Amino acid sequence: MSDSILVIPGSGAVTPADRGLLYGEGVFESLHLRPSGPWLLDRHLDRLHRSAALLEMPLPPREDLAELARRAARAGPGGEAALRLIVTAGPASGPQAVYATVGPVPAAALRERRDGIRVITADLGVGPRPPWSLAAAKTLSYAENLAARRWAQRQGADDLLWLTPDGHALEAPTASLVWLTGDTLCTVAPGRTGILAGTTAAHLLDRAPELGLRAEERLITAAELTAADGVWFASSLRGLAEVRILDGTHRAGSPWTRRLLDLLGFEVR
Repeated sequence: MSDSILVIPGSGAVTPADRGLLYGEGVFESLHLRPSGPWLLDRHLDRLHRSAALLEMPLPPREDLAELARRAARAGPGGEAALRLIVTAGPASGPQAVYATVGPVPAAALRERRDGIRVITADLGVGPRPPWSLAAAKTLSYAENLAARRWAQRQGADDLLWLTPDGHALEAPTASLVWLTGDTLCTVAPGRTGILAGTTAAHLLDRAPELGLRAEERLITAAELTAADGVWFASSLRGLAEVRILDGTHRAGSPWTRRLLDLLGFEVR
């Protein structure tokens, strides 16, 4: 597939007065598009509705969104691709914009899936989330997330792991943290931290028993993470990217990386 992005309209249109454009008031989901269709569509629609509820923003009927995703999949290249569902808040008076896009999986995501990533940690600089926080919503206000990744790249890393002021791991700007300790595959508990719940991470933990692993949501400090048997960033398009360097310390490759990617159905190339 070329680098072009296909836009599949649903309803409404983005205008200069759209609050999604002006203020980032809108929600989206990125899905891995496979020959079989949009991967984990139901989980992504669930999260889209949770995000919209936090913004107190209505959504079109669930089946309409599902059909839009399926239409976008049919318009796609027929192989691996990136599918996004976007719903804006619309102008102060007027319809919301609902649309989908289909484009290639970024080359960086494919490379990180194959080769792993260099990660640095950084204090997020906030304590408990205020009641109006939208950290648990996947909104169109993604500039700070992308700025965090750019900052990490200027430090010679590929990505960043946010920490609480007391040193507990949270999430990456665009991925969930997953780690293996013994026979237990873990991710950070979103309900206890207020972070965005990861669809790929949740699906992976659901299927962990198929590989003889237990699954657990819990907290971990950055210091404890250095002793983990495997550390990964999980996201819809990368699948899993193994953390091979953490704060300058090299980590041996985990034999579980390929097994976990195979379990999720991701090709390594």
